[in-house]
Amino acid sequence: MARQIKAWSREFGFADAHITRPSLPAEAERRLADWLAAGFHGEMDYMQRHGAMRVRPDELVPGTLSIVSVRMNYWPAHAADAATQLQDGQQAYLSRYALGRDYHKVLRGRLQKLADRIQAAVGPIGHRAFTDSAPVAEVALAAQAGLGWRGKHTLLLTREQGSLFFLGELFTTLPLPADPPQQEHCGRCRSCLDACPTGAIVAPYQVDARRCISYLTIELAGAIPVALRPLIGNRVYGCDDCQLACPWNRFAAAGAEADFDVRHGLDRASLVELFAWSEADFGARMAGSPIYRIGYQRWLRNLAVGLGNAPSSDEVRAALLARADDPSALVREHVAWALARHGVPSRE
Repeated sequence: MARQIKAWSREFGFADAHITRPSLPAEAERRLADWLAAGFHGEMDYMQRHGAMRVRPDELVPGTLSIVSVRMNYWPAHAADAATQLQDGQQAYLSRYALGRDYHKVLRGRLQKLADRIQAAVGPIGHRAFTDSAPVAEVALAAQAGLGWRGKHTLLLTREQGSLFFLGELFTTLPLPADPPQQEHCGRCRSCLDACPTGAIVAPYQVDARRCISYLTIELAGAIPVALRPLIGNRVYGCDDCQLACPWNRFAAAGAEADFDVRHGLDRASLVELFAWSEADFGARMAGSPIYRIGYQRWLRNLAVGLGNAPSSDEVRAALLARADDPSALVREHVAWALARHGVPSRE
């Protein structure tokens, strides 16, 4: 049955599937506690609120006997070259996982189909599907299942396809044999640490979210710290730098799922173009996108920072001046900072 489940997983579009037990070693709980104690979670209060449940999967879904850990490649096959776009300060860089539709629904839907297929074969079973949607230590479980190993940037890595994939889990009451973990293959490499624009990977396997561009542009609700703004460059939603630098991603495979294809030309849009979107434009074009959840104000905040870091031009200054009196104090503050970067004094 374990072999059959892995074969069905591939039929439903997953690149790989492995199986593990619903428990993690005590070390996982200690590492989480140390990370929280250091304040590395920033304003992500939910990390502390769920406490140790994140590393106690048997408490999250009592009765679970096995966890099927899966991965699905997402890198858009026809997206503009990431490195080239990052070097063009007029362009808006969005993390490649977010260029298409929201992955949560896609993966949960496929995991439910997998559960239905299992039940058709063995009868009713207890099950729940997750993907970045509950207090689940996804990377720890995937590494324990032998789906890959935790890289120094804290993401899961595989020798075959790097790290450019989503993770998902199917918790089930079906007793299945667990797969053995893999050996790690990072060695002395520190490419991801050296590539991080803000130095957020403070040590191998440790990320201070308060410095991470993904946190700053997605999770942080308020103002982005002034000292970090110049380091963000043109990254307006998430950051891929640590993955782009990883040697294992030379072997990364493009996603085959149409839902992850680029929408609305987001892989080659300019900062000025996106900054001109109205709230209605944002709502219409980001519907069904993971970007939608940050809301319009944070979207403008991020773009204002990008424009503050862009090469100076009449077009950039005009775009910023058009929002100098924005109704949102959050947006106005970041626009004023950006204008000052281009030699335009604040109106306040």
